[in-house]
Amino acid sequence: MVKIEFLGPINKEEMNLEINNLNELSEILKSDSTVSSWLETCAVAINDTLVCSKDVELKDGDKVSLLPPVCGG
Repeated sequence: MVKIEFLGPINKEEMNLEINNLNELSEILKSDSTVSSWLETCAVAINDTLVCSKDVELKDGDKVSLLPPVCGG
């Protein structure tokens, strides 16, 4: 299982999914109205390391974090 966490204002409970890469996660989240509008703007981290590719292989126990853009002062 891969744990998916949604940070900041996304306002969604974490999920546990049987997925192999971020492409699979993207397809699942596109149909979720709470998350779909965030997909184009979020940064993604796997086990607290930012990634740029959706082809990264995911393993059992990995954590994927969706990080929406934020403003700071």
